[in-house]
Amino acid sequence: MNRRQFVTRVTASGLVVATAFAAGCTTTGPDSPSDAAAKRQEIDAGVDGALNRLYGSVDGSRELGNKAQGILVFPRVLSGGLVVGGAYGDGALRAKGATVGYYRTIAASFGLTAGGQSKAVIIMFMTPEAYNKFVQSSGWTVGADASVALAKIGANGKIDTVTGQQPVIGFVQTNAGLMFDASLDGSKISKLSL
Repeated sequence: MNRRQFVTRVTASGLVVATAFAAGCTTTGPDSPSDAAAKRQEIDAGVDGALNRLYGSVDGSRELGNKAQGILVFPRVLSGGLVVGGAYGDGALRAKGATVGYYRTIAASFGLTAGGQSKAVIIMFMTPEAYNKFVQSSGWTVGADASVALAKIGANGKIDTVTGQQPVIGFVQTNAGLMFDASLDGSKISKLSL
């Protein structure tokens, strides 16, 4: 088998696996109102925990959160795969401290992927324009609909001033702490009807 056939077969296989992963992750929704209420409660509790963890571990993040027009929090994004990977998680959008909607993120990746991981993804919309564009969209893709600047921490342990001036700022946390080499590009975010 020559290299071209191998790459074509691996890519085609990867697309099939990524499509199956995404299709398996999208559900039609809860079966009853009590299921929806339980799901909302579960997401909200996870959002509270993720924000408290961020605010407690990253200097200046609470101040940014207070200035943000809205904060989209996915408290538990599960990712994994072998060569072809995917990520999936449910979260909530908060504005002025209140939940204003529930969302799902799905992403596929190709390349050197092996294993699995759980992480929290927090996206802060710092300007009214960025927030309104997100809220008014029927589907939003990181990198295509807006760039998300991943937070950078300076030598003093605080969020650097350049990051703090971006219209959309992202944080990715694992159990080990804040991730600086993560990429959110290509993550598709859609609204849930909960």
